[in-house]
Amino acid sequence: MIQNAKTVMVVFSDGIEIEAVIVGEDPDSDLAVLRVDPKDRRLVPIPQGDTANLKVGQMALAIGNPFGQDFTLTSGIVSALGRTIRSGNSQFSIPQVIQTDAPINPGNSGGPLLDRQGQVIGINTQIISQEGGSSGIGFAVPINIAKRVAPAIIENGKYEYSWLGINGSTTSKEIIERMELPDGTRGVQVIIVAEDSPASNGGLVGSDREVTVDGLDLRLGGDVIVGINGETIRTMDDLVAYLVANTSPGDIVVLDVLREGGVADVLEVTLEPRPSE
Repeated sequence: MIQNAKTVMVVFSDGIEIEAVIVGEDPDSDLAVLRVDPKDRRLVPIPQGDTANLKVGQMALAIGNPFGQDFTLTSGIVSALGRTIRSGNSQFSIPQVIQTDAPINPGNSGGPLLDRQGQVIGINTQIISQEGGSSGIGFAVPINIAKRVAPAIIENGKYEYSWLGINGSTTSKEIIERMELPDGTRGVQVIIVAEDSPASNGGLVGSDREVTVDGLDLRLGGDVIVGINGETIRTMDDLVAYLVANTSPGDIVVLDVLREGGVADVLEVTLEPRPSE
């Protein structure tokens, strides 16, 4: 909403308009921080919730400006948790996103998603729609990510994410069988390791060949990450979510990996800031 903006105005519920200053933005989480000077007006912050305690089925209330209709409130439920979506302004994904069936339309972006106590649990960001209107599936950036991102933007003008430096995918039954991994293995197969990245410096190995099985192209070889710092990793979403929620650049993480043939190894990797491009 603020990308390439020259002037940003904040309109309050009493109709007062105040020009805002953009403190900073974070395209990777689709969040920005604005500063306004309310002068003698008393502002009451909305209490923040905790997305770690959310449950599917809880009430969700979305406030926004859909199709220019100011201060609109819609209701629904938290219909799913832990989604991963691609930020519209970044090559990286946003993990742990809240899915809701509360009607969200163009103009709701940036508005809060509230629980029944009126606490902010997310910031509305995207919809899935064939026609551009609400189709019952909306997404909100979880407040717990905003709690990490916003203070860093206020202090430093930006937020730095940790970077591992791989392209990977969740393992499948076919991959497990052809790489002779133990039955029931679940994890992240490392497909590509970026050059001079934390992953390459830490010894992670990417896929080295491709085969076609029943018309399906499969990448074989490469380490399979099954744990990080003692936490089990089953999917690529698990890995991304852990890195975003629990690590910062400069942290050393311990990766549990399986190599082709089922050989187990433990690697220490020093994370770096995400590259700008």
